[in-house]
Amino acid sequence: MKTILFAFLFIIGLVNYSKSQVTFPYEMQQAIDFYRTNKFIAESKNSSANSGIEGSPYLEDEFVKGSIFTIQRQQYVDIPLRYNIYNDDLEFKTPTDEIQALATPGILEKAVFGNTQIVYSSFELVNKIKKGFFIVLEEGKVSLYAKPGIMFREATLPGAYKEAEPAKFVRKPDEYYLRIGQEPAKLIGSKKELETAFPDNQDKIKSYISKNKTKVNKPENLIELVKYYNSL
Repeated sequence: MKTILFAFLFIIGLVNYSKSQVTFPYEMQQAIDFYRTNKFIAESKNSSANSGIEGSPYLEDEFVKGSIFTIQRQQYVDIPLRYNIYNDDLEFKTPTDEIQALATPGILEKAVFGNTQIVYSSFELVNKIKKGFFIVLEEGKVSLYAKPGIMFREATLPGAYKEAEPAKFVRKPDEYYLRIGQEPAKLIGSKKELETAFPDNQDKIKSYISKNKTKVNKPENLIELVKYYNSL
């Protein structure tokens, strides 16, 4: 009897362990299902298409067909996507050429279009937890994200010694964040913040940063550093 009970408990434990280890595949869905079942909002008015505004609020102006992966393990394919940096919106085009923005980004695990992968993540900003879209540069135990920025500059009237300038979107330098597991992403603004951002192996990290002259504003440096940490 004890043997049977032990075998039963062993099987239950094995099943539970397997469930915790296996990443189940995504269920493939058609794009039309995405349009029907997800809430979305109309495109904001501050588009680069507005007459007289220079520059662009987008990562790329053109839509690129890609995939939406949801936290419900669903994948929606062949959806025209683009990222509105200024609004921090993921936009898509419907079969009738309407431009929409995803109104419930919390459903998103990731979006992949062209060479870009975007996630919707919590992050720390001035001692507050917020959420927003990030471009994934490297994934692993620690992930590296880029946060593009754009500012809108109002039009200026002509002055005594200068000409009038039209309204324009001006790209700002990207900011870089590290995310440990599923914790909120943390902004890396200085060498000291970079050295202490990793949960362990900090002596090795400091040595690597010093030896390789890692710069916090150089994405290629940060990618190699995160790859090095994830290999430890």
